[in-house]
Amino acid sequence: MTRLRRKALVALFLFTLFIFGTMMGLRTLKPSDGFSDMAPGLDFTGGEHSERRRPDNKDLQASSPQSETGNSDTKVVFTRSDREYSIFYDVHIFYYLWYGAPSMDQKYIHWDHVLVPHWDPKIAASHAQGNHLPPEDIAASFYPELGPYSSRDPSVLENHMSQIEEAAAGVLVLSWYPPGVADDHGEPTEDLVPAVLDAAHKHSIKVAFHIQPYKGRTEQSMHDNIRYIVDKYGQHGAFYRLRSSTGRVVPLFYVYDSYLTPSDSWAELLTPKGSHTVRGTPYDGVFVALIVEERHKNDILASGFDGMYTYFASNGFSFGSSHQNWKAIKTFCDTNNLLFIPSAGPGYVDTAVRPWNNHNTRNRVNGRYYETSLQAALSVRPEIVTVTSFNQWHEGTQIEKAVPKKTATRLYLDYLPNQPEHYLELTRQWAENFNKEKDKWLL
Repeated sequence: MTRLRRKALVALFLFTLFIFGTMMGLRTLKPSDGFSDMAPGLDFTGGEHSERRRPDNKDLQASSPQSETGNSDTKVVFTRSDREYSIFYDVHIFYYLWYGAPSMDQKYIHWDHVLVPHWDPKIAASHAQGNHLPPEDIAASFYPELGPYSSRDPSVLENHMSQIEEAAAGVLVLSWYPPGVADDHGEPTEDLVPAVLDAAHKHSIKVAFHIQPYKGRTEQSMHDNIRYIVDKYGQHGAFYRLRSSTGRVVPLFYVYDSYLTPSDSWAELLTPKGSHTVRGTPYDGVFVALIVEERHKNDILASGFDGMYTYFASNGFSFGSSHQNWKAIKTFCDTNNLLFIPSAGPGYVDTAVRPWNNHNTRNRVNGRYYETSLQAALSVRPEIVTVTSFNQWHEGTQIEKAVPKKTATRLYLDYLPNQPEHYLELTRQWAENFNKEKDKWLL
């Protein structure tokens, strides 16, 4: 009798552990009610209200010269011997060009990223410091199928465009710094933009620009940046523009960490009466700001931006990235004639570069986190959805192919039991579903 009671208690204990483990895994699918601690660089700046005027964004549609005619001018259809398939210009994916390897760059760049110390010395002291040592030890929690590659390798660019085409994302949103400028851990890459445009064009993929917060970025320098980009790349076949129902065609620019510049300064660039406005000039376009805090909604409106995007793939990390807030943000944008572009991601883990930031990790749950994120995005009926990201390996948001990898000192995460292309396939499925749903919205 005692033996049976012991077996029953052991079974009950194991069952309780199973239930607890399941609940902890599924918690990553639920939105957070709070505002999590921020990673370095998230210092917020407010701004004043000013007069604004913007294009009629409700008339804007993602567009391509090769687009199929129909209810929405948003896709291009290819025919192969075995099937017909599409890519969609209302699905945008963030892309990074900052990786280097000895084969092309004489050294590793970004794969050897420093372990960023916490700003509190007491917390920093309890975590590892120093740099990663590629190729066995890279600054990522997953390991790319291509290995620690160079963004300068033409074969890598071609491989990436094939993967993005496989994912059905029609617009590559290129992280961009001005000539001669780079992030704190990289080197300038602006000279690679022509190669990216050419590679994208072969796959009918378009390229938009994600302007980064380089040191000294102001509304005046942004004016110079826009002129540079439009003058140098505006005539390329892969340069992305939006087409309105009236036939007006304009480029789109994402502006990362836009909150670092006050709204009255942005208004000098983005409102008709600004001292160096682009409105009504050949450099006019659709300018999309990053929303992090709730108060940024009104700052973005006062600045003269045309819309807002959320970027971060960690649900609950910020007001803007919390799925539960997207409906309210979309309502605000609709009321004020702004685009709302939610950003969906497959998960988040940046502890390979911020070892103290484990509380913002979001487990992939074999793709269920990604599908939950995509469903949340589609539920607010946006014109455009962004994917964070194709290859931001440091933050573990990539959908690029990854493979299992174990070394003497590292055991990398992977996509098992799924194949390396799992997240490309999920993206295609949801892109196709998004466009089917949009057709219904128009009925």
